[in-house]
Amino acid sequence: MTQSAWGEQTQYFFELTPDRVLDAVDAMGLYTTGLCVPMGSMENRVYEVELEDAETSKRTRRVIKFYRPGRWSEEQILCEHEFLLDLVAEEIPVVAPLSFPDGSTLKKQPGTELFYALFPKVGGRAPDELSNEQVDRLGRLLARIHNVGIQKDAAPRIKLNPETYGMRNLKALLDEKLIPMEFENSIKTTVEKICEHCTPWFEATSVQRIHGDCHWNNLLWSDAGPFFLDFDDMVIGPPVQDIWLVLPGRDPESLIKRKRLIEAYETMKAFDHKSLRLVEPLRALRFIHFAAWIGKRWDDPAFPKAFPYYGTHRYWLEIDHDLKEQLEIINGLG
Repeated sequence: MTQSAWGEQTQYFFELTPDRVLDAVDAMGLYTTGLCVPMGSMENRVYEVELEDAETSKRTRRVIKFYRPGRWSEEQILCEHEFLLDLVAEEIPVVAPLSFPDGSTLKKQPGTELFYALFPKVGGRAPDELSNEQVDRLGRLLARIHNVGIQKDAAPRIKLNPETYGMRNLKALLDEKLIPMEFENSIKTTVEKICEHCTPWFEATSVQRIHGDCHWNNLLWSDAGPFFLDFDDMVIGPPVQDIWLVLPGRDPESLIKRKRLIEAYETMKAFDHKSLRLVEPLRALRFIHFAAWIGKRWDDPAFPKAFPYYGTHRYWLEIDHDLKEQLEIINGLG
């Protein structure tokens, strides 16, 4: 697709309206009542819609997700769906895509390159703080997810390592000249040193299908227990990525809880304790990945509103400081 054509698709994505959303659902042979409510999502466009059964008139709420054009291919999105459906088959609580009347889970809006999928609406609450019992349950849940994740490959998905999350994102920032000149050399040098230092650690660690982005905003708790939302950032990576993200703190209490979570995890799956040395490199890679993620999407009207601080002198000063701090910690790991 040409640059101009992609621009048109992106603009269509930015300008999605309730009418277009409802038309997409109706085109699949489903009946909407007209209710269409936008939901919070930065990467994709997500809406709650109401469906009505033509025979019984029963109404149900569903969530429709339009994937950002150009980010994932059809094959890559279907890898995400396959993982979710594999988890559901093992009775693991996740929010998996629903089938359209023809049995598929992914559709493309006619005349566009916008892929979309339908999901059930679920209820739950984000945790404020985890009790010991909740930490145990979460550890077992992650182990169950990883037990399923290791059973299949997902070659089309991104592999989480210093090259993909570090060097490629650094290149994107440099190519687009997003880093101010006074910080450019410092950030470039620091990221290169971090990636060089920890690459052998990544190469020595087994990888598999993982959630990839299981921070607390993607974790909900219902009466039945914890479950994860949004596998959109699913990657092939080390399982420790999911473990540190759900308990990211470095303070003593957080480390004690992480140790407890791993102990619960090991009641259902073996854990590679050597992979814990990847926690601080993974934290550093997340810093540079997040900076590039925002920069690549700055033409999306939602991003300047959500990140007004981005691109300022102070923003890059803090990134520079945080990366140098990470390099110092990583060097101390040996």
